[in-house]
Amino acid sequence: MRYALSTPPLHRVVWEGLQHLGRCPESDHWARRIGWRKPDESLWALPDRWQADLGAVPSRAIFYRDSLPLDLPERQNRRRDSWCLFANGRFAVRVNQQLLGQCLETAGADVIAVTAAPDLLACRERLRLTPDNKVVGYRRLYADALSPVPMPGEWPHCVFVRREAVDTALTSGLLSSFGAWVDTCRAAGLRLRSLAVAGWAYDLESVEGILAVSGVALSHSSGPGTTWRPLEGRWASPGGEEGGVSPLAHVVGPVLLGRQVTIGAGAVIVGPTVLCDGSTVGRGAVVDCSIVGAGVSVEPNQSLRGRVVTVSDGGRAAARDATGTSRLPQEHTGLHQNGVFRVWPRFSYARCFKRIADVVAAIFVLILFAPVIPVIALAVKISSPGPVFFRDKRQGLHGKPFRCVKFRTMRQGADKIQDRLRFVSEVDGPQFKMADDPRITAVGRFLRETYLDEIPQFLNVLRGQMSTVGPRPSPEAENTLCPPWRDARLSVRPGVTGLWQVHRTREPQKDFQEWIQYDMQYVRDFSFGLDLWICWRTFAKMVENFVSQF
Repeated sequence: MRYALSTPPLHRVVWEGLQHLGRCPESDHWARRIGWRKPDESLWALPDRWQADLGAVPSRAIFYRDSLPLDLPERQNRRRDSWCLFANGRFAVRVNQQLLGQCLETAGADVIAVTAAPDLLACRERLRLTPDNKVVGYRRLYADALSPVPMPGEWPHCVFVRREAVDTALTSGLLSSFGAWVDTCRAAGLRLRSLAVAGWAYDLESVEGILAVSGVALSHSSGPGTTWRPLEGRWASPGGEEGGVSPLAHVVGPVLLGRQVTIGAGAVIVGPTVLCDGSTVGRGAVVDCSIVGAGVSVEPNQSLRGRVVTVSDGGRAAARDATGTSRLPQEHTGLHQNGVFRVWPRFSYARCFKRIADVVAAIFVLILFAPVIPVIALAVKISSPGPVFFRDKRQGLHGKPFRCVKFRTMRQGADKIQDRLRFVSEVDGPQFKMADDPRITAVGRFLRETYLDEIPQFLNVLRGQMSTVGPRPSPEAENTLCPPWRDARLSVRPGVTGLWQVHRTREPQKDFQEWIQYDMQYVRDFSFGLDLWICWRTFAKMVENFVSQF
């Protein structure tokens, strides 16, 4: 890390990478509430022995010898924050700030040690093994999580100190030993907690960490296939004579060139890569996702991949502290995002035109049934005490929760006794169904058979929470039972009707399997024609069921 911060132009890349990683626009509100400032707004404390070597330092930086001074410049301004954050500068960290902020607001502690835990990120699985490595269970996380953990022995990634307790906690300063500092806080009567929060951290004392931070900076500062030259101060096409770059060299992706860099004919440079001042890449050499230090020569036909090279050894570039990483670790684009859902182009039927069709269909249905809706509402109210509408929490597109609205067809409180009747359910899987359900009212039975109870769901369609056609809207408890099925069905908005509703056979011990099959088939074969066919089948079934009631 010291080498990176003292070597141009690598020092600029590292600082810019740290600043980018410190920005989290999706949770900026929580960042301000918990005192998580952007790196350019933070106070940096650096070892005094580094001062002479550093090529660039933040404007808000102090240097210390053995311990941090107590007269920190920003201590008088900390009253605007609920917490003071002390971040371990060795790590580039990003955690779920919203999750952490909600925990800090209710935490009954004065000092909280926080460690970023990748295994608590959404869409991860944690296995439970026996001593002989047999799987006895697993846990799949569908959302970022946090968990209490034992107090670490070394300085964690972050330490939050409640603002009222800062003076007490810093009585002896920030000691080099975290254990000794914890003992000091406990002796002063402060309450301590330790948490692992969904997130990740790059160790800047490792090759992987420096490569990752550099890659983040270059990837967010460049366009594809371009090279940035500090002397010019702008992006320019590679291959010119300026800077000793051969016209026959090939540069792919974001590559940062320092001063007096020489690249020979036939050399291939693949970004994100940094070639520091005075470095040389020989003819036919390959440098892939690496950092070549100042004055280092990469010999002709030599290949570097995922390396940090700081010295030349015997005429060949020697990687110092390299671990042989084959590729640069990919940056997480966001803690709540994942690539498990199916996606479509912006102006496709799925993302654009279907939404227009849904709005038109919802308005048409609500106007068509406008004279009937008051009659149904009155019948529901007279048939049994309770509200006219039943609102239940369901998961929509990409798992976003919403309140699904239907006409109430059951007696009030029926959902609370469903578990008692589970043993007589006539279908498998998480759903519940019995032929003569005692919870359903007489009016409710008629509404269910004719699908009139689902008319209010077109209000959800207008609000963009549902679609006219799609998978059945299900609560989170049902979606957790089959991860691939969940990821597929939540790729689209749930529908008032769907492929499963018009295809299901209700054969014993097959209902859940059919549910999975038809949901997966719908997302796989998603098209305008399929939606029209489902709507026609649903209409025909509604007419048939309505006639059969008389």
